[in-house]
Amino acid sequence: MKYYIIAGEASGDLHGSNLIKALRAEDSNADIRCWGGNLMESAGAHLVKHYKELAFMGFLEVIMNLGRISKNIKFCKADIAEFKPDAIIFIDYSGFNLRIAKWAKVNHYNTNYYISPQIWASREGRIESIKRDINKMHVILPFEKEFYEKKHQYKVNFVGHPLIDAIHNSPKPDDENFRTSNNLDPIKPIIALLPGSRKQEVEKMLELMLSVVEHFNDYQFVIAGAPSLEDDFYKTFINGKNINFVSNQTYDLLSLSYAALVTSGTATLETALYKVPQVVCYRANWLSYQIAKRIITLDYISLVNLIMDKEVVKELIQNDLTTKNLKKELNSILDGSKRTQQIEAYFELEKKLGGKGASSNTAKSIIKNIPSK
Repeated sequence: MKYYIIAGEASGDLHGSNLIKALRAEDSNADIRCWGGNLMESAGAHLVKHYKELAFMGFLEVIMNLGRISKNIKFCKADIAEFKPDAIIFIDYSGFNLRIAKWAKVNHYNTNYYISPQIWASREGRIESIKRDINKMHVILPFEKEFYEKKHQYKVNFVGHPLIDAIHNSPKPDDENFRTSNNLDPIKPIIALLPGSRKQEVEKMLELMLSVVEHFNDYQFVIAGAPSLEDDFYKTFINGKNINFVSNQTYDLLSLSYAALVTSGTATLETALYKVPQVVCYRANWLSYQIAKRIITLDYISLVNLIMDKEVVKELIQNDLTTKNLKKELNSILDGSKRTQQIEAYFELEKKLGGKGASSNTAKSIIKNIPSK
């Protein structure tokens, strides 16, 4: 069978790579083309376009890049038409993917969505295009099944969360070797800084995160460099400060960290699954934030709090994200009851996400639902 997969960011590359492995395990003749990253390519797909060329964060950035986005959409349609896949698989990246899905359904392609657009957070009206254009939706969050089936009468497939598999397949490194190879202090506990995977968000977040370093001399701060960004990009923020940096080793870093400051997104859930107490940070440019504030209807922004339906981790958003507040909230999770409460809630969170096997479950369902020729 022939499969065409579209992912537009680092997390999609990770989950896409595990799905590709699962597809190849079920279908030894799988021929796969993809939009994604190095992980998907290493898993055995032919990489058509890298997500580094696709990542635009916020409403303003999207508007400024409409020309490039339009060209990418046109190119993608042509590439699909030439490849003639038996199944198209969309991974998150809804602004782009839903446009392709509309065209694909009209042209009678079998359409699958893995990792749902967050229509439960904003622009719920997109449910109509999903019902119309997606043959099968594979959801990874437990509340999504109820949202789709009870609220919108649209049957979906809950497959479990792929992070369970991704983390299970990433063995914990040796503490001493990790510290030595990355020139870290051999004794001081680690506070991980996860400022995001896109250039625009790192520029907004990292300087604020670093502003608390001088107040915690008994700890060492380590920046988790994203695979989507060059190492040299981070050097402008470090600039002689007593800050450490590791590139493309986020899971190893989290497995050895005592606490973390995390930009809202998938990383909040990854941090929780490693049982690392965290403070969630978010700041966008003024215009993007004003627009988002008016269309997002959720009480929380972090996946941890959304899944648990209560405040487990503190969220510092926009004007609340200050050095003073970061210092206060970080202090609160370094010891005492708040640290204990977070870790205990993380175990409950993991139970809600289900067990291992999300990639395999999704691959089997996709193959099963390919129409016979």
